Amino acid sequence: MRTQASILHLDLDAFFAAVEQRDKPSLRGKPVIVGGLGGRGVVSTASYEARRFGVHSAMPTHEARRLCPAAAFLSGRFGAYRQASQIVMAQLRQVSPLIEPLSLDEAYVDLTAGPATDFSPPALRELGERLRQAVRLETGGLTASVGFGSSKFMAKLASEQAKPDGLIVITPGHEVEAITDLPVRAIPGVGPMTAERLQRLGVKTVRELRQARPSELRRELGPAVSAMLVALAQAEDDRPVSADREVKSISVEDTFAVDITDPAQLAPLVARDSAQVGARLRRSGSFARTVTLKLKLADFSSHTRSRTLLGAVDSDQAISQVALDLLSHQGHLVAQGIRLLGVGVSGFTQAAQEALFEVTAARSDESQVEARSLPELEQPSYRPGQDVRHDDFGPGWVWGAGLGLVTVRFETAQTGPGPIRTMSGDDPALHPAGLQPSGPADPYDQSDQSDQSGQPDPSGPGWATP
Repeated sequence: MRTQASILHLDLDAFFAAVEQRDKPSLRGKPVIVGGLGGRGVVSTASYEARRFGVHSAMPTHEARRLCPAAAFLSGRFGAYRQASQIVMAQLRQVSPLIEPLSLDEAYVDLTAGPATDFSPPALRELGERLRQAVRLETGGLTASVGFGSSKFMAKLASEQAKPDGLIVITPGHEVEAITDLPVRAIPGVGPMTAERLQRLGVKTVRELRQARPSELRRELGPAVSAMLVALAQAEDDRPVSADREVKSISVEDTFAVDITDPAQLAPLVARDSAQVGARLRRSGSFARTVTLKLKLADFSSHTRSRTLLGAVDSDQAISQVALDLLSHQGHLVAQGIRLLGVGVSGFTQAAQEALFEVTAARSDESQVEARSLPELEQPSYRPGQDVRHDDFGPGWVWGAGLGLVTVRFETAQTGPGPIRTMSGDDPALHPAGLQPSGPADPYDQSDQSDQSGQPDPSGPGWATP
């Protein structure tokens, strides 16, 4: 354990939505939701304006639409997010060369590997404020929350408590006090399933976790997990900041109270888990080439089925399609009773590849099945939020698309709020565009956010309506 608060954790606030608000002036100060827009879509990020309506990440998009129907629902522009992330990581490297990125919008920094020598709270606050100002300036207005602590646990806890757009230092010696009254979900590694098991023991807070009987924790969670949680409940965390950290897979698992023997009951769960995996994959800024289905039977035996694609994907639909196909061939296992279902992806790459064809279908017993092509995934010509350019009207972004029409708002971060125009989806003057310029002279100008076109908002299926 360190005696100085020499670990920094930076988390960009509502990152995907903030980038969209930065680059789309008409959306500033309004609810923005980024994620999958289909029936099985999941929210990746919600702006703070949307969160006031109860919208949060990992929520099904249809539920978000019910809670906040007036929000702008955008499909995401991951090139823009990666570009902003690279700028932020470059700023962190000026603080210290030892950085552990967790995703596009989050990273740990070990300050002892950098030039800083004064780790007193005033010096850390000054360092943190300089960093936050640099991020805001270099990214054209994005805000970051920063936390300092003597461990990764404390640093991340501090940044979460500082949100949004704040800075907190947890002074060494006050770690136990800082976590005593927090819910157990605040402890790293405690997800919904672990929290549910702890709740069976009457454990809801860190204080109650400290008071729990070790024998009961071991029985409910197993020796390894219970030992880890007992240590973290005492704020004991010696995990190093590792620049070589590499996430090799992303997965979601469900454990059932009653074994399931009906494939029809499992199919919607596979689709839901695939959507959650897809959301996490896109948040990481990666694409995956392998999709894995995991089944654990009533006798606790585990069986995995994987399929590797020639192309790399990050869409909910592609992941779900492969996972459901894998499930369709496991009727003999499902008939025995499924107690756990999992969907995962691996084989990460930083670029998408369009060819979606199976190469192998590797089983846990190393056997192979015949390779065959997947049906082509239908993609709309224009997606809400996409950057476009019109030969006559210039750059803009897709407000909505459907019924053979495309509505575009012609504005960029540098032009301020612009007019809306609706045109045919096959208008030869309209083209998909690369990243639009970001970083307006005054990114915080909230003046004149009104619609300048005088047209009514478009409506109907497929429209994004801010």
